[in-house]
Amino acid sequence: MSRHVASLRRRLFGIDPAEVTFARRGFDLGARETVERLERIGGTFVEGYHAALESPEPVELERALGRIEVPYQGFAFEGAGMALALLDRVTPWRRNRLADFLRGPGEPHVYMVTIGAGWAWARLGSHLGRMLGQLDSLLGWLALDGYGFHEGYFHPGRTIDEQQLPRQVKGYRVRVFDTGVGRSLWFVSCADPDAAADRIRRFDTPRQADLWAGLGLACTYAGGAGEAGIERLLELAGPHRASLAQGSAFAAKARQRAGLPAEHTRRAVEAICGTTVDLAAKVCDSELPDARDADETAAAELPAFERWRSGIRASLASGFQNDLAQERRA
Repeated sequence: MSRHVASLRRRLFGIDPAEVTFARRGFDLGARETVERLERIGGTFVEGYHAALESPEPVELERALGRIEVPYQGFAFEGAGMALALLDRVTPWRRNRLADFLRGPGEPHVYMVTIGAGWAWARLGSHLGRMLGQLDSLLGWLALDGYGFHEGYFHPGRTIDEQQLPRQVKGYRVRVFDTGVGRSLWFVSCADPDAAADRIRRFDTPRQADLWAGLGLACTYAGGAGEAGIERLLELAGPHRASLAQGSAFAAKARQRAGLPAEHTRRAVEAICGTTVDLAAKVCDSELPDARDADETAAAELPAFERWRSGIRASLASGFQNDLAQERRA
């Protein structure tokens, strides 16, 4: 691609790095190191987004994203997913950039790349049914998670405080959207378990479990909470501990599949799921529906994606019950 085209794309579609600072977003403030960490995550997303805008070809893009520090690299792939999905929409003569990347170097990062595509949907006002139909029948739901994160992150007033849903987010879509909103709460609340839990309590009861799942995913994948913070999160989750753990297990699987280990992920998974990163990832694998099952239920009221999440929750919850029984016997 010519330098001129790359420069034009950045001028037209670029994101100002200041947009992901706490000062610009008006998020809660906490310890300086926590703010810096969460702002760096946002900045890395923008870096990956711009890399894909300027060099969307798979080999070049993989090389650019591979230069980013391993614990943060997944966020760059997420940003790249947004850019590729956006370019697919605004350049109708070529609509396969995202698919090509996911068939190639983006495949190990499918969780984060697909989530990033949902950011583009939020920005472009996409027809959700049509866009979901273009993605993998199982993991494609993660784009709706990305949509929810975008709305909670950039529009917390209407999405979190007023609990508004976009017009097209109905039925089961609300549940996956809310997982993304739950992830955004980790940033809006500056990784403060009490502040995040207080915001969740204001939501209608049926929406709370999925918000907790998102919170577990963000805490585990992004980090920002020490040992005491994670223990407090577990205490506050109460009856939603299995949902919190399901989100944590998803984060474990995303990092394991991409080969992007992080010490904070290990600590969070061990505390929240009561197991190792590898075993939590195996729980996700063991509950994975086969391809035909996923295709046959993609349009159902309760898709295979939810039965997958439900299976993970049940498997992890059974482990919690076994631990409780052992404690009582002791």
